Amino acid sequence: MKLLLDENMPKRLRQDFVDNGFSTYSVQDMGWNGTKNGALLQLLMQHQFDALLTGDKNLEYQQNDISIPIIVFDARRLVYHTMQPLVTEAMQLLRNNPPPGVYRISV
Repeated sequence: MKLLLDENMPKRLRQDFVDNGFSTYSVQDMGWNGTKNGALLQLLMQHQFDALLTGDKNLEYQQNDISIPIIVFDARRLVYHTMQPLVTEAMQLLRNNPPPGVYRISV
């Protein structure tokens, strides 16, 4: 499964997913820094990503044409130690092949 970490996500999370068999890239890896959400979702589809991992709690209200699963990490702070406990839940969700839509996970 090919995942994209949004630019607001700690880069260290990438390795947690890679270590568990996911092909994971960051927005920075792809050279998409500063890309607006609508354009980013189009790029995800063009490059055949299977899901987006983000900390953007407003994304679901900004986009109405969501064609892949988007997992929103709902944490007080977007830093590794507050988001890392959500990784296991995110991986379980992704392994169940969720339909397109927004999935919020929180501590």
